[in-house]
Amino acid sequence: MIVLSEATVHSPRTLSEQDNQQVTRAAALAGWRVYYIPNDFAVCEHADNALWHIPEQPQETLTVWVGFIPSFERYSELYAAAARKNLRLVNSPQEHIRAQEFDRFYPLLLGLTPESVTLTNPEDWPESVRSLPFPVFVRGAVRSRKADGWQACVASNSTELQAIVTSFFKSAYQSRGKVIVRQLVQLKHHRVTEQGFPLGREFRVIVFRGQVVGCGYYWEGHDPDMELSSAEAAEVHRLALLAAHRLEIPLLAVDVGQLTDGNWIVIEVNDAQFAGISQIPALGLWNALAEAVTNGTK
Repeated sequence: MIVLSEATVHSPRTLSEQDNQQVTRAAALAGWRVYYIPNDFAVCEHADNALWHIPEQPQETLTVWVGFIPSFERYSELYAAAARKNLRLVNSPQEHIRAQEFDRFYPLLLGLTPESVTLTNPEDWPESVRSLPFPVFVRGAVRSRKADGWQACVASNSTELQAIVTSFFKSAYQSRGKVIVRQLVQLKHHRVTEQGFPLGREFRVIVFRGQVVGCGYYWEGHDPDMELSSAEAAEVHRLALLAAHRLEIPLLAVDVGQLTDGNWIVIEVNDAQFAGISQIPALGLWNALAEAVTNGTK
């Protein structure tokens, strides 16, 4: 089992870099073979050169990529280059993009997640108003702006909605040409960020081939409700496994949140290779994943 890591060798400057470093170190401790790759193929011309130092494997070997969200083209290029060395990235390019882009996974999660409308043009924002009442939550196809606070992603009227939608369309990295307007739901919470965004009771669940290999509180820091009872854990796992079953993606991160009425919903999903692990114990995650891989090959 092999890990391709984009973790930096210098001191991490961002939370994402710090997370990549910690996850990579844990993988090595768990016995995974770790090879470092550049986070920009421009420094090595193409994906084959990025993998030059990795020996061709005698047999097909499961491979996990730890890094930053790549473009579909970058993922596809590395997937093909890895295959030429008998390295099989855990998710195919089509599985990766189905997990990563909201409008691709949303139709498969109907009934599990809040109602949402996909916009493909800035001028289409009135379409969402016709089916969703204010206030609404706005995000890109790939990323949201929760870290920037409530005003950056919640619109209470048409003027605010138009402004937020227009702003997202200007960010190709977050939107990839698509903006999502969602029904705003009330999650149980005790804290808010400095920017005023409520830290809902959310848990990130990592699912590998129909098995939960990791689960942890989504937000950093301590929260009175960050522990799950056995009954709550069973419901969170059930929803995560149902989402993974519908999407048919081998390695998936599923975010599950609790509404103020006590019910649980799926917030979103991501390709787990690039999702971050929140408060999931990193060493335990890699050990559980290795065990699941080993048991699956017996």
